[in-house]
Amino acid sequence: MKQFLTTTAAALMIAGVAIADGHRTEAPEGATVYIISPADGATVSNPVTLVFGLRGMGVAPAGTDVDDTGHHHLLINTDPGDVDMNEALPATDQIVHFGGGQTQVTRELPAGTHTLRLLLGDMGHVPHDPPVMSEAITVTVE
Repeated sequence: MKQFLTTTAAALMIAGVAIADGHRTEAPEGATVYIISPADGATVSNPVTLVFGLRGMGVAPAGTDVDDTGHHHLLINTDPGDVDMNEALPATDQIVHFGGGQTQVTRELPAGTHTLRLLLGDMGHVPHDPPVMSEAITVTVE
């Protein structure tokens, strides 16, 4: 039994690495992700509700292997050029995962001006090829 558990754990670790290590799922042509609200340039107060939109693909929780689906990641004050598009996105205060398939969130943001954008990840949190990423919006939190 101990050998079975060890073997199973090793297989799961290898599978997780295979999913995230350089594997990029092809994005359907024309797929678009966008922020529905708040609007670009809006002044908002806490808590801030963000609503996500997606066209040409479906939303599915992380770990769900269904063609033409993904889940949202919110980039907060993050330059996409600083994100490794060939690896699983890290979960940080600036890269927020919505692996449950959420399409909106209400959260506190520090007072000030913030640049926000969405980046879709595949079942293993790896951006699609090409990346399905929204235009940046800027909001000011009072």
